[in-house]
This record gives sequence, structure tokens and C-alpha cells, in this order.
Amino acid sequence: MNLTLKIWRQHSPDEPGEMVKYHVKGVSPDMSFLEMLDVLNEGLILAGDDPVAFDHDCREGICGMCGMVINGVAHGEQKATTTCQLHMRHFKDGDLKDGDVVTIEPWRAAPFPVIKDLVVDRSAFDRIIQAGGFVSVPAGAAPDAHAVPVPKDDADDAFDAATCIGCGACVAACPNGSASLFTGAKITHLGSLPQGRPERASRAKAMVEQMDLEGFGGCTNTGECTAVCPKGISLDVIARMNADFLKASR
Repeated sequence: MNLTLKIWRQHSPDEPGEMVKYHVKGVSPDMSFLEMLDVLNEGLILAGDDPVAFDHDCREGICGMCGMVINGVAHGEQKATTTCQLHMRHFKDGDLKDGDVVTIEPWRAAPFPVIKDLVVDRSAFDRIIQAGGFVSVPAGAAPDAHAVPVPKDDADDAFDAATCIGCGACVAACPNGSASLFTGAKITHLGSLPQGRPERASRAKAMVEQMDLEGFGGCTNTGECTAVCPKGISLDVIARMNADFLKASR
């Protein structure tokens, strides 16, 4: 495939950015989206230009590092897929002149300031998790697997919420720039298990207050967050977060 890429370039947080057009030839349908960007960067480096900066690590859809808005959709239009697992066969083949135009932008949210190009600072998520504090678990040898009975429904809720990789797509997709799906997932994960229940109320209150302090917007249940979440986390975690926060506030 021959593709035309329109990529957001911004050299530093203090400099203005702009969309820059690039042409990439010979893109294999079997390439991942990030491999296609690697090919672009190899050409830019050989030409003496500055390569496009973007976040990546495991490239297996686990770490949550990759994140960019592709054609207006966080992680691209392929459902339940991270950017690193998005493959170029999802884009139709076309001639370079009349071929596909792919627009690539960073996450757009005030709490996620752009560091360079497609890389944003997501340390606000780290501070929200830190605000949740510790979990009361016995120190010493590991207990037997059946020592703490957990109802299956609770275990399922905890595991579903724990799949959150903290990529930030929910914030990028939300018209309010809300981090409620991320925060709700972390609160539900720990609050559903016996080990996390002693701090359930205080944890919810502290994390929601930190989320507001970071400048994230409020949730209006538009559902854009769960639509782009690569792990398909449900809006139920937001309801759980709100319930825990109201209980703690009382």
C-alpha cells in the first residue's frame, strides 16, 4: 500500500504544533500500525530529518504505552484493539496520489500535555493511583488459594476491571476529557476483593478528589470511553465509583 500520513508534529510542550504530511510507500498489509511508523521514521532518519516521536513498549496490547488518535478515533476504528495491535490490512489499498489519507494525532486533553509529537505526559494517572493508597493484606507467607473465599461474581468484576491498562483512550475520546472509566476501573478492581475492602470508601474518595485536582472533566455518561477502550471495560465501574464516593462523602 501507498499511504499519505498527516501527523501532528510538536517539538516541545512550549512550541506550537502543526499537521505535517508524509508519503509512505510499500506498506505491507501485515505490518502493525507502529511498524508502519517505524518505516516512516527510518526514511526520515536517512533523509536527515527528525523522526516522529511516539510512545510504545511491549507492542502486545498489555502495557498501555501506545496511544494516538487515528482518523479521529482513539486507537483507530478497530474495536477492542490497541494501536500496537492495529494492522495495516484494516486500511484499504490505494495509489499514492489517490490513496488513503491517515490522520494521526496525540491524546487531546488538558491533563495530558504534549511532550513531543504524539507523546503525551500521562503521569496524572500515576498520581490518581497513588492517591488510592495501600491495600490491607497480611504480611508473611502467601495464604492458600482457598483461604479467602471470594464469590464468583465479585471475582469476575475485579478481573474485568483489572484489565485496564491505563492507556488514556477513554480520556481522549470523552467530550469532557473525563478519566472516570480509568478511575472507576481501579476503584472497582480493589474494592471488589476482600483484601481491598477496608479502604474501599477512603480510596474512592481520595482517587476521585485527585482526579478532579488533575483537571479531568466530569462524566456525563456519553459512553464514548467504553466504545474505544481496548479492553472493553463497562460503564458499570463508573456507577460503582460514584456509589463508593457518595458513601464515603457522607
